[in-house]
Amino acid sequence: MNFELIENERIGEKYYKMHHKSGLTIIVYPKEGFNSTYALIGTSFGSINNRFITDGREIKVPDGTAHYLEHKLFESEEGDAFTQYAKTGALANAYTSFEKTCYLFSCTEKFGESLEILLDLIQSPYFTPETVAKEQGIIGQEIKMYDDSPDWRVMMNLHQAMYHNHPINIDIAGTVETIAEITPEILYECYNSYYNLNNMVMCISGKVSPEEVLEIADRKLKDSSAFSTESIFPDEPYEVKSNYTEQRLPVAVPMFCLGFKEKADNKPVSVKESICTDILLEAFANESSSLYRKLLDKKLINSTFDASYLGGLGYRAVVFEGETHSPSEVAECIRNEVIKLKENGISREDFEIAKRSLYGRTVSVFDSPSAIASNVISLEFLGNTVFDMLEETANVTLEDVNERLKNQLDPDNYSLSVIKGIDD
Repeated sequence: MNFELIENERIGEKYYKMHHKSGLTIIVYPKEGFNSTYALIGTSFGSINNRFITDGREIKVPDGTAHYLEHKLFESEEGDAFTQYAKTGALANAYTSFEKTCYLFSCTEKFGESLEILLDLIQSPYFTPETVAKEQGIIGQEIKMYDDSPDWRVMMNLHQAMYHNHPINIDIAGTVETIAEITPEILYECYNSYYNLNNMVMCISGKVSPEEVLEIADRKLKDSSAFSTESIFPDEPYEVKSNYTEQRLPVAVPMFCLGFKEKADNKPVSVKESICTDILLEAFANESSSLYRKLLDKKLINSTFDASYLGGLGYRAVVFEGETHSPSEVAECIRNEVIKLKENGISREDFEIAKRSLYGRTVSVFDSPSAIASNVISLEFLGNTVFDMLEETANVTLEDVNERLKNQLDPDNYSLSVIKGIDD
């Protein structure tokens, strides 16, 4: 069984890819001159995947199940995976996002032993009523911590203001009440549905060779039959649920998130769409833009101001965020500038500057093993390669960006989320 060599002449980079006999997609991205290795394995099971069809049955799981499963997978009958990693010197972690769960480690030595731990971890679920119940207190504390985090609350409150039905409006960790409903049977159901190796991708980058990865994979991976699970998402209106939401927490300066909701289907955002939006936001809201200068001159924002894109299966929105003493005035100013942008489009000069900036940041991804692995996993789940991101950025045109603008930034379809101080 051989790896496929994938190369990019533009930047002289290459990596190796194979569909292993076990079903797992394996990507090995060697980086000469690096002394460390970074490994990441992921499945497209995140917090929004709370309804799905598997084996002909429709299943609804409690909110926070994907995150709970991430925690529990580190336990086995032999003990805790973190204890094993401590013996190899590797730094290990995991995370659950809205659309995926990933497990990772980085190391400078004993790579083979650490990779064996990772492959055992994702293939050895061990859930009992006692161990599942024990985790409720730990995750309950994590939930309370996020409930008290202004950065997290201002974002989640925005999602809840924008979305009527889509599970993007649900906290990734769920609530204390919903995680109390999780049982070993539910965790095994989700594990069997989403952790089939045919639905997973592993990327290893840095000081590594395809041969050593394949030798370990052949020994440790168990063959799995092809198995697909279909996530189900509710119908979501185009219009936002609410234009305004406010919460009070102990903050020195009020915080805001302003989201412009878009029409979305249950398909992923394409690489080209994402790049067009990134260039659009770079031109419209970066530190040299007229919008940024105007807000700064009026003392409405500070260096925390940022613009980003929220996009996935059934949800899409452009989001502006930062700190301000006048959230409503910032929102109105941004909306007025959006109206002008929709009328005039991005200029050729602004486009060229933004494109060069984005291309530079894209190229810099290939200098970091962790960034490489993270981008590889995300793009593989979209059916793309990490080099597609580079090529699309190099080839995108002004016309592409202005065409994309037509479906974004509706100035009448927005929500404003605000976190104010306790005494404000």
